[in-house]
Amino acid sequence: MEKIKTVSDIAVFGQKKIRKLWDEEKEIWYFSVVDVIEALTDSVDASAYWRKLKQRLYEEGSETVTKCHSSKMVALDGKMRDVDTADTETMFRLIQSIPSPKAEPFKLWLARVGYERVEETVDPEKAIHRALNSYLKQGRTPEWVNLRLKSIEIRKDLTDEWQERGVNKGNEFAILTDDITYAWAGLSTKQYKKIKDLKKENLRDNMTNLELVLNMLAEASTTEISKVKKPKNFPENRKVAREGGGVAGVARKEIENKTGKSIISGQKYLH
Repeated sequence: MEKIKTVSDIAVFGQKKIRKLWDEEKEIWYFSVVDVIEALTDSVDASAYWRKLKQRLYEEGSETVTKCHSSKMVALDGKMRDVDTADTETMFRLIQSIPSPKAEPFKLWLARVGYERVEETVDPEKAIHRALNSYLKQGRTPEWVNLRLKSIEIRKDLTDEWQERGVNKGNEFAILTDDITYAWAGLSTKQYKKIKDLKKENLRDNMTNLELVLNMLAEASTTEISKVKKPKNFPENRKVAREGGGVAGVARKEIENKTGKSIISGQKYLH
């Protein structure tokens, strides 16, 4: 099992403490498998339960166990010991293999989410309505929600343009996004999230109205410049991304000069 370097933390499920680790490089939470098993099964020996479950999954040919990682965590005796951990996706898969009444709500929720995603594939408009209702239930203002939904549309136009120019999803998308963010905000995406004390949370979901507006301007400008210049390779796309982000960067500096205040806010949305 792969070793990971992380920052530790504690989550609480009911009255049970779940040890968790944040991988700063991958930006992924890892959870102690035995802690989750103990919380869901009330097992006297969660370690033994996990050994049996692990063996059964191996025999079934499941790849879930191979996706678990060995991490150093503080044990009950206060010493650092190797513990099997799993990210959120893998943990949900493990939960599906646990026959326990406490695991049923998770299983039902996963089934519901899966059904909703199938619906959204057939009718993408449902995804928009679901996002709208979710934001409003969190207590967001209608004005902010309208901006956020518009930002999703602008982002989609940009990623469609990138795909048209041969940019690969994943790492290349992330690099170009970083270029845009740095050009307008003077920060990398990770630096921006650190200012807002964010980990797995979405950066745009924690932007103020003005931050969202400038980010939209940066991405919309990048899209329009790309359509005109038609970059032929990744380095050319990076240049366009910086130019598009720079448009919003000029606007940010002008606003800050007029107001005497920084646009970049440490404010994040708590719900």
